[in-house]
Amino acid sequence: MLAKFQDAASLFAALAWGPWLLALLLGGGLFFLIFSRAAPFRYLGHGWRLLRGHYDEEGPGRLSHFQALASALAGTIGTSNIGGVALAITIGGPGAIFWMWVTAVIGIATKFFTCSLAVMHRGRDSAGELQGGPMYVVREGLHRRWRFLAYLFAGAGLVGCLPAFQANQLTQILRDLLFVGTGWSEQLAHALRGFLFDQGWVADGWAPERFNAGVVFGFNLTVGVLLALGAGAVILGGLSRIAGTAARLVPFMTVLYLGGALIALALNIDKVPAVAALILRDAFTGEAAAGGALLMMILYGVRRGAFSNEAGMGTEAMAHGAARTQEPIREGLVAMLGPIIDTLLVCSATAFVILTAGVWRPGGEVSGVTLTADSFAALLGPAGSIMVVLSVLCFGVTTIFTYSFYGTQCAGFLFGAHRRRRYLWVYLAFIVVAAIITPTTAINIIDGAFALMAIPTMVSALILAPKVKAAATIYFASLREGGR
Repeated sequence: MLAKFQDAASLFAALAWGPWLLALLLGGGLFFLIFSRAAPFRYLGHGWRLLRGHYDEEGPGRLSHFQALASALAGTIGTSNIGGVALAITIGGPGAIFWMWVTAVIGIATKFFTCSLAVMHRGRDSAGELQGGPMYVVREGLHRRWRFLAYLFAGAGLVGCLPAFQANQLTQILRDLLFVGTGWSEQLAHALRGFLFDQGWVADGWAPERFNAGVVFGFNLTVGVLLALGAGAVILGGLSRIAGTAARLVPFMTVLYLGGALIALALNIDKVPAVAALILRDAFTGEAAAGGALLMMILYGVRRGAFSNEAGMGTEAMAHGAARTQEPIREGLVAMLGPIIDTLLVCSATAFVILTAGVWRPGGEVSGVTLTADSFAALLGPAGSIMVVLSVLCFGVTTIFTYSFYGTQCAGFLFGAHRRRRYLWVYLAFIVVAAIITPTTAINIIDGAFALMAIPTMVSALILAPKVKAAATIYFASLREGGR
């Protein structure tokens, strides 16, 4: 049964992600970049000042600029930056990192448009509360004939926002480093087999491997249950508790993780130029990709980049749509900082550490967060592994918190605000499921749903792009004149 589910997830992702989606994400992002004449890029400094509260304002919404970005980053800076980058290198080769960078640079322009629209076209839910996100952009900003896109996004979001990859990778690193890696699993399996044999409940035919597998499965299940209980204590408290937790944890752990990566690279600075050259060389050959296919490597790099910074996916628009502001362009500028922090800094740090350590192998058995932990350990010793464990715990948990908000927004749009809480119980139950499936299955579930979410997000943004450009022209002119 589990094998059939895993095969179905793989087929789902393969069908959803194809060259057409590459054209939509990269082509759409290039359009935004050219159409805006890269004007928003010139105001990144202004976006940073907005984030620091220099232009605090009163307006509709529930979160400050900082809380909105922290909540969005809690969803993007997560296990995808640690485990997802490792998967990208293992499957797509070092060249996949280059295409993650391309996705991030283009994603900066995409986020400006999609997150400006999330504030510009907010709508009321069935309870009368103001909400943001692609489904409301479609409903409030487009003709009724486009309404099906709103339901497509919300329907895909119910699946795409499930914590499959986060719970899976959290379980993996705890299992591989703290349970299996220390030998505790084998000792427990041996003791359990001895006890059952002494009681006459098992015969000699029960091989030790069965007990090892059973003990590991039990560990995965236990971690999943504990994660679900811990997550429930936060996410059942609503958006304010989620945003408050993210605002406290994300900045601290981001600085800690980047600091550890910089120390590891500084100690091996002589290898860094060769790593950079390898990424650039492989980006146009795909020689190191598993299977050696250039198109597959590009597609996988874009998939991991999109999953990492979520530009064009629409999830981040739901967080920024809750910002407390009356000026859509301001939130678009704040949102632009996301791909810079998430992909260009954190993902790049992970990639350079993995490639510098040299412990990776194309299509190797060791991948995901375990490969990242092994790489940090190779460069920093046991302290490196500990840092990765702490980072995965923090980033993974905060991502689970934020994704619960995204999922409930989609559920509220489809079924009514009064039924949002029912989705949370499904969400918490899926944390347990995600803890026992394979990493590939977990990532395929999310990838396929994210591909479907990108369609309404990008199509609506492309149609409404002239409205964003017009508003941006007015806003930037007022800045030049000193009016704001």
